[in-house]
Amino acid sequence: MRLLIVEDDAEAAAYLVKAFREAGHVADHALDGLEGYAMAQGGGYDVLVVDRMLPRMDGLSVIRSLREQGETTPVLILSALAQVDDRVKGLRAGGDDYLPKPYAFSELLARVEVLSRRRGAPASEPTTYRVGDLLLDRLAHRVTRAGEEIALQPREFRLLEYLMKHAGQVVTRTMLLENVWDYHFDPQTNVIDVHVSRLRAKVDKGFEHPMIHTIRGAGYMVRDTAR
Repeated sequence: MRLLIVEDDAEAAAYLVKAFREAGHVADHALDGLEGYAMAQGGGYDVLVVDRMLPRMDGLSVIRSLREQGETTPVLILSALAQVDDRVKGLRAGGDDYLPKPYAFSELLARVEVLSRRRGAPASEPTTYRVGDLLLDRLAHRVTRAGEEIALQPREFRLLEYLMKHAGQVVTRTMLLENVWDYHFDPQTNVIDVHVSRLRAKVDKGFEHPMIHTIRGAGYMVRDTAR
């Protein structure tokens, strides 16, 4: 099971990430509502665990926005607000479950597992991704643009695969660090910028319309600008 924890308390989030991983699950973390919203839009998560009181974008706004975008991933809300009215507001905002703080991790784990079972088995990932004239074949480990093969290093291939998987969506630096480099901390280097620059030189060089775009202050996006 793959989870996204949206929690601004770094210590509490680190505890949850560690506990879920020890239980055999994959857990990613977002420190604020806006980052959590961006990651949840196309992260392929089985369950979202969302704190209600978040900076930049509160938890209920995150959930409402996701539901408006058609995102159906189950959401469990964590909150120190435990009154009946608070729980009702959370559920009406689009939450599937509501667990007041403080809580026992065993109960949180059980509730998350129930939500995951309700959703059912996730669909298998496609073997190819296509954006405009750019084609990535995961099985053949091959990338072409307009029929011309592009030679990529393994890390470049993983980077492009992740960007194309989320084509048309903003992919944040945190998402890339965690899903392409498997870092769950910021190494404070320009490793992402360097690899994106190299990838852009290979994918976009010689073509009229770029595919890889920098979204200032947010991250990166693959989209077809020829249309």
